[in-house]
Amino acid sequence: MTLPADRFEADYLLETTADPAKVAETMAGEQSSGTFVSVPGESAELKARSAARVIRCEVVATDLPQAVPSAGVDPARRASRARVTLSWPLGNIGPSLTNLLATVAGNHFELRQVSGLRIERLRLPPAFAGRYAGPAFGVEGTRRLAGVAEGPLIGTIIKPSIGFSAQETADLVATLCAAGIDFIKDDELQSDGPTCPFEERVNKVMAVVNDHAERTGKKVMFAFNLTGDLDEMRRRHDHVLAAGGTCVMASLNSVGIVGMTELRRHAALPIHAHRNGWGYLSRHPSLGWSFPAWAALWRLAGADHMHVNGLANKFAEEDASVIEAARSCAEPLIDGAPMTVMPVFSSGQTVWQAAGTYAALGSADLIHTAGGGILAHPGGPAEGVRALRRAWEAAVAGVALAEAAKGEPALAGAMSLKA
Repeated sequence: MTLPADRFEADYLLETTADPAKVAETMAGEQSSGTFVSVPGESAELKARSAARVIRCEVVATDLPQAVPSAGVDPARRASRARVTLSWPLGNIGPSLTNLLATVAGNHFELRQVSGLRIERLRLPPAFAGRYAGPAFGVEGTRRLAGVAEGPLIGTIIKPSIGFSAQETADLVATLCAAGIDFIKDDELQSDGPTCPFEERVNKVMAVVNDHAERTGKKVMFAFNLTGDLDEMRRRHDHVLAAGGTCVMASLNSVGIVGMTELRRHAALPIHAHRNGWGYLSRHPSLGWSFPAWAALWRLAGADHMHVNGLANKFAEEDASVIEAARSCAEPLIDGAPMTVMPVFSSGQTVWQAAGTYAALGSADLIHTAGGGILAHPGGPAEGVRALRRAWEAAVAGVALAEAAKGEPALAGAMSLKA
């Protein structure tokens, strides 16, 4: 069904001990013109103009234990689960991401009738693309700046995550540049602490990166973590740009929608969006957000790269969820404005995940970052980079990893590393 240009929609997985259809109507009223009692002024005309509508309420399961029983509700009562779609008039909020968030997420999660609720998808009209520019670089621009025309960008993270000085960071970057890496990022814990100040780190790292580029013609992309207040992020971005940098990084849950939107408006560099904190929004299967819905906000706001975790990762996310997240980065977001972003695979990644990632995604338009998977290679980082690159070449060619490792010592050595 085509989305009307004057409305927006959200899909939910609702769990409740009450009648799901009645709860869906409560959700629609709570997040538009209604409240818990009728009030003067809520006329039929006002409702027709401003009330949210229940487009779908389909019960998909019954007789379930409650995910999170509400106060005053018998925890032994059994719940039903339903897929619900709500539709709102665009005129309620206009094309505003901040107020979209208040509308689709707002008070829904606090309703007493709700024991579980998960936002699964958002559908937005073209007016949002008219206000928000989306990614400035995405896949194509990232490949151009990194000088990687095909295959994944092979990347790593500065490890130890935190504790290095600016000079120690630059020394490791020199080693990684010499190893043939495509992409390096700050760990999200490294920002602007007194032991590794942001500007000093940028200056020392970019001196190494620029020197390597002058000698070899290859400029390694380094994502500097500029997470901070708005003015700090603008100032830090400009410092990276002036130093010859080609990427900046921000922690989405720290800077918020406003921070990301303003950074995008200011930035002349790709924005590497880190999702740290994602677990508290998603880990319970009956609560929070699905990645495609949540990422839609950040794609519109201007992220160029989105972290999606990784297969066989060190965290709690299942592989199917990781692949759904990665695929959603290329799904059209708004008619006429696809806003494709580059997925970033990370978390305990080694040569073992290359084949499965490629088979599931069907594309190498991604950044594959391995921290220990490169830095802890028994032959050193250069062997680690070579091994991961060979693993991806084998995956794309359909060659089994064990077969590809024959006569390839770097790849054979990397096969001993597992998360």
